[in-house]
Amino acid sequence: MSMAQDRKLETVSRTQTSTPGPRTPGGSLAGEKPKAAGDAARRIWAAFGSNRKILIVTVLLSLGSVIGSSIGPWQLGLATDLLVSDDFTLSALMRQLLIVAAIYLSASGLNFAQAWLVNDLVQNMGRDLRHAAQAKLARVPLKWFDTQPRGEVLSRFTNDIDNMVQNLQQVASQAMLMLMTIIGVLAMMVLLSVPLAVAAIIAIGVSIGATRLLSRAAQPRYAEQWRETGHLNSLVEETFTGQALIRVYGARDRVDQRFADKNTALTTASMRAQVFASLIQPVTMFVNNFAYIVVVVFGAFQVLAGAFSIGGVQAFIQYIRQIGQPISQLGSMAAQVQSALASAERVFELLDAPELSTDAAKTGLVLPVRGHVRFEHVGFRYRADQPLFENVSLEAAPGQMLAIVGPTGAGKTTLVNLLIRFYDIDSGVIWLDGKDIAAMPRDDLRRAMAMVLQDAWLFTGTIHDNIAYGCPEATREQVIAAAKRCHVDDFVCTLPEGYDTVLSNGGTSLSQGQRQLMTIARAFLLDAPILILDEATSSVDTRTEMLIQTAMADLRQGRTSFVIAHRLSTIRDADMIVYMEDGTVRETGTHDQLMALEGGYWHLQTGTKGASPH
Repeated sequence: MSMAQDRKLETVSRTQTSTPGPRTPGGSLAGEKPKAAGDAARRIWAAFGSNRKILIVTVLLSLGSVIGSSIGPWQLGLATDLLVSDDFTLSALMRQLLIVAAIYLSASGLNFAQAWLVNDLVQNMGRDLRHAAQAKLARVPLKWFDTQPRGEVLSRFTNDIDNMVQNLQQVASQAMLMLMTIIGVLAMMVLLSVPLAVAAIIAIGVSIGATRLLSRAAQPRYAEQWRETGHLNSLVEETFTGQALIRVYGARDRVDQRFADKNTALTTASMRAQVFASLIQPVTMFVNNFAYIVVVVFGAFQVLAGAFSIGGVQAFIQYIRQIGQPISQLGSMAAQVQSALASAERVFELLDAPELSTDAAKTGLVLPVRGHVRFEHVGFRYRADQPLFENVSLEAAPGQMLAIVGPTGAGKTTLVNLLIRFYDIDSGVIWLDGKDIAAMPRDDLRRAMAMVLQDAWLFTGTIHDNIAYGCPEATREQVIAAAKRCHVDDFVCTLPEGYDTVLSNGGTSLSQGQRQLMTIARAFLLDAPILILDEATSSVDTRTEMLIQTAMADLRQGRTSFVIAHRLSTIRDADMIVYMEDGTVRETGTHDQLMALEGGYWHLQTGTKGASPH
């Protein structure tokens, strides 16, 4: 996507570094109320950007098509009058019919060109919105993701954009044509007979008023329908990923009941939306048929009185039929427009989510990175009224292994997330080699770090590509060397395709320990000066743990390592152990020093609570 498109989409999404307006805690989208439909419509218009010039071309094409369609019945009426006139000749009739055919053929060609251009514009807008949503997800803070059900975000990213594009494509390609057709036909009606035209205008006014009332009533119902779609997607995602636990704990009936409740809520919301939407077309059809009857009866009296020709009545009847179709279609389109606007509101809520502070004026990372890390009076909170860290200070010298331990919820993982700048601190400073990491571009900072998580994340692709994920330019020899250092090569060599074996579904064809070893091989290959191990050995068997510890001891040489583990035996040899509790660093020292203190770390190691024996 070009830089111009990026700037255009930045404008559309109204992105800003500060929180844009009131939100639920953590910036959740789920609690946001829909904005005015007019605001969504204006932003859809802005999303067309420079392509709006092409929209002008489509308007001109529509105008040409409408002029042709409007003149056609009049010319056909002249052909009808020619049949009963004294000047009738077969050649004159054929000439008039050829004129009619040429007019309708030209109108159809212009209509096709207009529809093709509009479809192209709308599809490109959908593509750009998907690009904008994807780019947005890279700019929002991690704590925003912590508050969002994955299915809800996915629903906005796919279902809502697709629904908006499909409805706009159907509406935009016809709406201009329909509106211009109505205007053109009314103009021709006025030229033929003012009284009959007045009757038609009154009927159109009634149709438009009824359509507007019904579509306004349908819009909030469509918004509710798409919210319920997001909720159902979240539940399906949760059920799909948790199948093993659902079956082990016999929770199938409870899950089925939750699904039934969500499914019923979605069905109810959809029915409410469709009740109003389905009334639009019958109402417009009734009004149009009533107008048709009025024109036929009144026109017949006009012919009997000698005030109107038969050809004129025939042309007027055609105009009534011609204007009835676009009015009915516009009525149906009103429901589609409201559905599209409801989805657009949800998409723009995603694009308006609060963002990370910009890296625009940051200074680059000073190379080579030694890995000297210091937390100085650091404070952090997920919510303004709930501080997690207050006045946290600690230091890791280059090449040291620093282990972070503590009870669940102590803030261990959050501490290393602050170092990686997944979250920005609220107070204090985090230093890397004497430089404030807040002054460094996030991408530069993270290139100095390798991370291994407890949940081994593998993507659909070959084993080679998964190991080289953080270093895509690595050669096959470098990948194999990294795999051998952490014993991945041992099981890869037994696979028929070796390193070209394609993994899918997160690598479920491998054991949990094998997947964990692959993520460690990924860190080996990256060869970063700072290593972060979050619960890295807590999900593998004892033999694999021994292999990992041997490999990690080699990897830690000359690197600053932050290790979080529940298996406290894995961190006995750490240069420094940090014991955390309730977001505070309570104890620091070596294993022997902390055991001698007989404090929180001692209780954690011995599995006891309360005061120590001394």
